[in-house]
Amino acid sequence: MTPADEGLKAHLSGEFSNGPISAPPEAGFPFGGLLAALCAGAMKQGLEIKAPLRSLSVQYLAAARFEETIRFRPRLLRGGRNVAYAAVEADQGDRLTHHGTATFGLDSDGAALTPLTAPPPLDRLKDGPGIEGPMAPRFSQHVDYRFDGGPNILGGNQGRAVVERVWMRTRDGAPLDDLRLAYLLDALYPPAWTAFQAPPAMTSVDLRYDFLADPTPDSAPDGWAFFEYRLLDHGLGWSVDEATAWGVDGRPLALARQRRKLLPQRP
Repeated sequence: MTPADEGLKAHLSGEFSNGPISAPPEAGFPFGGLLAALCAGAMKQGLEIKAPLRSLSVQYLAAARFEETIRFRPRLLRGGRNVAYAAVEADQGDRLTHHGTATFGLDSDGAALTPLTAPPPLDRLKDGPGIEGPMAPRFSQHVDYRFDGGPNILGGNQGRAVVERVWMRTRDGAPLDDLRLAYLLDALYPPAWTAFQAPPAMTSVDLRYDFLADPTPDSAPDGWAFFEYRLLDHGLGWSVDEATAWGVDGRPLALARQRRKLLPQRP
């Protein structure tokens, strides 16, 4: 992002479309994880916030367009020594596309209770499948995937728990940080698409992240983290799902919850 009037600006490349790689980028839209990361980055960069990102909530007000500049206008709601609150609005021309809020805060010493999990060993899945083929979303080109029992897109989880488990990292192999984690927490197809052979059409309405621990080279070696995506509810015009990320030591790094609006089916 670069400075612009009243904020920062970025150029949205079609390489980050959520449409299939076999179709032009305009068959989809800029995917939500990228835009969430840009909203967080605009607040950090534009307001010069040094404290770690702790929560992020983004509302998707209108679909952003490719090959156009998107402008971010961050503002500090309240700044303190230990916690800061910020907001950001994004627009393209006269169209308001996104609104986001974030909390930034420093850690402090004290009693801790962190339930651990046991992700499958990454080495065991080194030859595991990724997301391939003409229907793979364009943004997946920038992610390495190692599925544990998947991928189950297009009905692989029909009649059973709607869950996808996968090791992921950004393909550049860079160290995992809060912005890359924001990207990866949404870098998979909607979990509901594994419950139906014909995936229901839907669009993101809002997306919320909570960051629990800062990734380190020890907890996220070579940028890898383990993710579980789970469908919570689907029907009455809505689909709600969640995602959790863990480090290799089983420590939870972040969690996400996303509400999607189901779109009318074409006859």
